[in-house]
Amino acid sequence: MCGIVGYIGKKEALPFLLEGLKKVEYRGYDSSGLVVLKEKAKCVKAAGKLEKLEEKTKKETIKGNFGIGHSRWSTHGPPTTKNAHPHSDCKNNIFVVHNGIIENYKEIKEELEKKGHNFLSQTDTEVLSHLMEDFFQGNLEEAVIKALGKVRGTYALAAVALQDPGKIVAGRMFSPLAISVNKEGGFVTSDPAAIVSYSKKMIFLEDGDVAVIKGEDFFIKNLKNKLKEREETKIDWDTEEAQKGGEPYFMLKEIKEQPESVANSFRGRLIEEEGTAKLGGIESVEKKLRKIEKIRIISCGTSYYAGLIGKYMLEDYAGIPTEVDLGSEFYLPKIDKKTAFLFISQSGETADTLSALKEVKNKGGLSLGIVNAVGSSIARETDAGIYNHAGPEIGVASTKAFTSQVVVLSLLTLFLGRQRDMDIDTGKKFAKEIKSLPFLIGKILENMEGVSKLAKKYKSYPNFLYLGRRYNYPVAMEGALKLKEISYIHAEGNAGGEIKHGPLALIDKDFPVFAICLSDGVYGKMISGIHEIKARGGKVIALATQGNKEIEKIASDTIFIPKEVKILSPVLAVIPLQIFAYYVAVFLKKDPDKPRNLAKSVTVE
Repeated sequence: MCGIVGYIGKKEALPFLLEGLKKVEYRGYDSSGLVVLKEKAKCVKAAGKLEKLEEKTKKETIKGNFGIGHSRWSTHGPPTTKNAHPHSDCKNNIFVVHNGIIENYKEIKEELEKKGHNFLSQTDTEVLSHLMEDFFQGNLEEAVIKALGKVRGTYALAAVALQDPGKIVAGRMFSPLAISVNKEGGFVTSDPAAIVSYSKKMIFLEDGDVAVIKGEDFFIKNLKNKLKEREETKIDWDTEEAQKGGEPYFMLKEIKEQPESVANSFRGRLIEEEGTAKLGGIESVEKKLRKIEKIRIISCGTSYYAGLIGKYMLEDYAGIPTEVDLGSEFYLPKIDKKTAFLFISQSGETADTLSALKEVKNKGGLSLGIVNAVGSSIARETDAGIYNHAGPEIGVASTKAFTSQVVVLSLLTLFLGRQRDMDIDTGKKFAKEIKSLPFLIGKILENMEGVSKLAKKYKSYPNFLYLGRRYNYPVAMEGALKLKEISYIHAEGNAGGEIKHGPLALIDKDFPVFAICLSDGVYGKMISGIHEIKARGGKVIALATQGNKEIEKIASDTIFIPKEVKILSPVLAVIPLQIFAYYVAVFLKKDPDKPRNLAKSVTVE
């Protein structure tokens, strides 16, 4: 949510800032701005997408070798030019860009207004620049440290000052921020994608850190003004991976990347001859995991649906009772020492999930993580964890991260199951099924044109119902989420057996149903539901197992997926739903990468 970039070095700052903002624009794209400093500060801001800012910079002379930039997703104040970052103080000396929420901004603002400060925006961020001004005595980092000592809330920020040139000061509290310093210069960013082409080694700031970057030098202090040491993290992907690769949208590129991203999630982790998984990230807590009797999965959005699939796997194959909680609704009255808490987040920065993690840690619980972003907050805060290795996901609507999360959950199930009562033959079967996924996903992707035709046929319907049972009930919810996220069509995901308890009242000829009807243990019950829908004039798109001749006689339209997989059918079932949602959005002339009102990483509650 929102993107920060900063550069200080020997080269002109403007080209880097614009390039970096393009790479983090997916985090927020309702307004943007930048400031470059030399003898004077040149600040340019614009409402709307980044192109508006670029147009403005072409009309200005902007010279200087250090500056900061920001792409915004509105929290406080509407997306206007005045509310865009950077925000300055009364003297146009200090400029600040900020992600997060300052909870006590009203009381600070009132205090500063009494001192004569004049505020120009409706944002909480602007109190930071004025508060820093109030403390500024020629040294920017000292003013930043004192200002941050007064605020309450979440922040990742970067600040520069005309009267203390040659440095960028950055601070972090519950919101991601990284720095890097090398011969190319000094860099600050809320997302490694912005600077990975300049540096593969980064320092991820921790809560309470304040970093001062001076060209090829830097130091880090805490809020008590004491120096701190932080280790570098090496990023294992490059900037090319974060580009569209010739596709019109990141979402389509990422859908097509799933054979590779799924393979990367299990590569080097399956021990087929032993029917188990080797997960180096949780080896440090292996003995503790042998003793656990329950798992609670905490996540949000798409990751929550992945967690629900994980619940079925962990209970069915590892024999461990599992609950799944929304991060925003998580409640923990007391810790059960025989419970492990598993936090799932693509970005590793999801605010609600991170808050739940802090509560578990505060009460002494065992915390595990499944995250895609190396060096992220959840990755660092959990006791142990497993990286997805899915590569950067730029599209706001998650696709490859979801399937990789399910695969990692299957690896964890295999690992914990083999610790317990899962026999070696079952383990080998499980491992074989995981290994078959990339090939089978590739077969599904060969039918994208067929799904595209159905999307064109159904694009004008205002409502959809998605149905699934057992393992594919979460897939139905995820399919509905994808459609409403990027096409703005109302869609609901329901358990297949629940239609008689309310949803059936909605069905008519203008309310199509997407039914996940695979040849498995609940197939007969799904068929009964489809008959009820058809009897009421409803149209049914059936997602079925290849070779099923019966379903074509019942459903209005059918999409087939390979029949080889049983345990991990959700990984295959979700992909046609992703493709369907993508093409509906494109046919409706919506931008699937940048859905309105949404941002990729929800880093504020």
